[in-house]
Amino acid sequence: MTSPPVRRYADGVNGQFDLEAIGAGLVFAGSLGKLAAALRAGGPAGTAVVQAPPGTGKTTLVPPLLANIAAATTARKIGPRVIVTQPRRVAARSAARRLAALDGSGLGDRIGYTVRGERQAGANTLIEFVTPGILLRRLLADPGLEATDAVILDEVHERGLETDLLLGMLAEVRQLRTDFTLVAMSATLDAPRFAALIGTHDGGGPAPVVDCPSALYPLDVSWAPAAMPRLDGRGVTRAFLDHVADTAAAAHDEARATDPAIDALVFLPGTWEVAYVAARLRGGSGTEVLELHGQAGPAAQDRAVSGREPGGTARIIVSTALAESSLTVPGVRLVIDSGLSREPRRDAARGMTGLVTVSCSRASAEQRAGRAARQGPGRVVRCYDQKAFGAAPAHRTPEITVADLTGAALVLACWGAPGGRGLALPDAPPQAAMAEAVEVLRELGAVDVDGHATDLGRALARVPADPRLARALLDGAAVVGQRLAAEAVALVSGDKRAPGADLARLLTTLRAGKDPAAGRWTEDVRRMETIARQERSGVVPFPIAVPVAAAEAVGFVVALAFPDRVARRVHGQGPERYLLASGTQAGLPAGSPLSGHEWLAVAEVSRAQGRDAAGTGAAIRSAAPLTDDTAEAAARHLLAEVVEARFSQGRVTARRERRLGAIVLSSTPVRPSADEGRPAVARALEKEGLELIGWSTAADALRRRLALLHRELGEPWPDVAELALLSRLDEWLAPELEALAGGAATNGIDLADPLRRLLPWPDATRLGELAPERLEVPSGSRVAIDYPEVGDDSGRPVVAVKLQECFGWAQTPRLVNGRVPVLFHLLSPARRPLAVTDDLASFWSGPYAQVRTEMRGRYPKHPWPEDPWTAPATARTKGR
Repeated sequence: MTSPPVRRYADGVNGQFDLEAIGAGLVFAGSLGKLAAALRAGGPAGTAVVQAPPGTGKTTLVPPLLANIAAATTARKIGPRVIVTQPRRVAARSAARRLAALDGSGLGDRIGYTVRGERQAGANTLIEFVTPGILLRRLLADPGLEATDAVILDEVHERGLETDLLLGMLAEVRQLRTDFTLVAMSATLDAPRFAALIGTHDGGGPAPVVDCPSALYPLDVSWAPAAMPRLDGRGVTRAFLDHVADTAAAAHDEARATDPAIDALVFLPGTWEVAYVAARLRGGSGTEVLELHGQAGPAAQDRAVSGREPGGTARIIVSTALAESSLTVPGVRLVIDSGLSREPRRDAARGMTGLVTVSCSRASAEQRAGRAARQGPGRVVRCYDQKAFGAAPAHRTPEITVADLTGAALVLACWGAPGGRGLALPDAPPQAAMAEAVEVLRELGAVDVDGHATDLGRALARVPADPRLARALLDGAAVVGQRLAAEAVALVSGDKRAPGADLARLLTTLRAGKDPAAGRWTEDVRRMETIARQERSGVVPFPIAVPVAAAEAVGFVVALAFPDRVARRVHGQGPERYLLASGTQAGLPAGSPLSGHEWLAVAEVSRAQGRDAAGTGAAIRSAAPLTDDTAEAAARHLLAEVVEARFSQGRVTARRERRLGAIVLSSTPVRPSADEGRPAVARALEKEGLELIGWSTAADALRRRLALLHRELGEPWPDVAELALLSRLDEWLAPELEALAGGAATNGIDLADPLRRLLPWPDATRLGELAPERLEVPSGSRVAIDYPEVGDDSGRPVVAVKLQECFGWAQTPRLVNGRVPVLFHLLSPARRPLAVTDDLASFWSGPYAQVRTEMRGRYPKHPWPEDPWTAPATARTKGR
């Protein structure tokens, strides 16, 4: 069937968008007809997946197409007809600005955007670009999105946590609303999985996939691997960053020699690396160097993604992954790629989520390279080799599998899908991480025993911050006031990095309006203050007996949100090292103004790659000072008084400790009770085994005899291996362990007697017969038998005896009912080994003659008869 002509939706009358004018020169204009047909007739009505490479124009053309379709089929409602999500604020602003310019309407009129702390949209807005978090909160407030005709989820291939949640939730909206259009857009070749996800609810199979050919011009790929490693224990090496800067400068100079209009885009993993390389590049002449990252203000971001003025200075934009997708930076025909990116990783053992530097995926590398060939022939220079490229993962790790899920768990609880149950997501959340997140919400009072959101939980979900910060906003407002609490939460939940990790210093800067992000922060404060005022009646007042000074307000609110991150300085290890209540040690950045404070409330701590971790492996990224009284008040539920018993130097000792989590506030020695000592003994046994008590000579000898009997005869003779003995301590060692728990010393315990408790009766009466302690030899001596080590499956009992004591002995004795022959070590008069044998008859008939020849001259006082068979066995010399 022939697709309907696009012109039908592009006549530019009756308020519709002129798609022909907007799409002039854009490759995706040729696919609009296929998409329109797919939405009307192909597959489940109202759903589609657009798979198109970057630069084809899908972000520019698909929203007005859907707005035109909605205008032709449904009556105008209050609110935007089409909502488009962009993973980053700068992308949302840039896409809205570009479409408004192409439409010829003012930004905020027919086309607008809403990002955190900033809105350019009004009653006439038909298309609104938003970040995923904005749409999530709207969806919780209005689960049917009744005022919206269509939602477009752009850049779904990036696998952001919020976008993944939206995919599952909006698919359910589509199931309930047959007039609702849902389109997912991906720049990589993973569209079929998204098509299956959003298309199966209607029972009609996957959503149709609309492809578009690449819009890229020819691209030259160059490799410029560094001679030094990209990463070491401290993160990205400075030498590698110097290499990236030098490579960028040289490649840009070379490109400008042929075309002065070429700008360059440099990809680096994080803000610190961007600033370092940008500073190195600013020494070049005739080049403007711009930084593009999440901490830059809106004006700086917008300037970086806007083209240069005609005749303007050549530019090098140094960026994080912010410019990897969604954005087309005019003039860029050269890309320098470090091949590195930052990805979140969850450290469950220490309760931290941090960004770690890893090799970017091959898909990301291809997207970065594509930035150079959107507007003409381009070049990418990769500062690594083809082997590293081939070893990189194919796609980015889905954020849902590695991130802290507390916020996501609250969204799911409010949506009616606790823990994600029953919701189709691209990847299921890890069970352990989700269980941990739900437990945090339960402690906050945000969910009930079944995991569904409480009234308080729904109130917390309205706060654009982590649920723990949201609860701290409501609790803190009753103590420090709504304004101070709102300032603290807006401070911590924003993406502005505190200089030297000092939140108080950042607060002073924002209050003074000296930072580009001050306006957005002020808007966040206003909104959170309003929420605190609205919800105050539903919150039980926070109990606190000490006043909180204004200077401590930030620290107090942070401590309310993250009581497990209340930290105390570790004395004797420098002023920058702190112990958190969670038990993790973390370090401040070198030279931080917070160094030396006794108590801190830590807002952000993450795994560190050495640069500012004070040797701890964990770095404090932002914190505020506290007093000891305020710390104890905020984290009061972590206060405990315990008797801590330890096993050391052969006995149990104990101290009575007052603690705030893992932080010891006071400690005094006490005499332990048996109940307090038992866990200490158990831990010591688990760590050291029975060597904790030690095996006396008698105990070791008995254990070896029993081990041989168990090896040869099995039950009922007991298994006396270490693990077996530890597994049945109550059967044979209970009285001695009780004595140890009560303070007795190990040197007063001999394991021989306890071991006899394991002897089987009546078989135990044959122990001396089956495995005797000693063996009587022909001389009359009773020689000790050395039994094999416990666990030696082939060892033999050994009798070491002087050769003369065995004259005339032909039959080698056997133990354990004749199963095990004794191995003789026949010794010289000086008790040095002369022969090892378990066949005495063969020894006397053969090797003895040579031994006699060699030894009789050396030991003339001892008998060396020619005939050992008839000579009397003796332990004496000839003269005696």
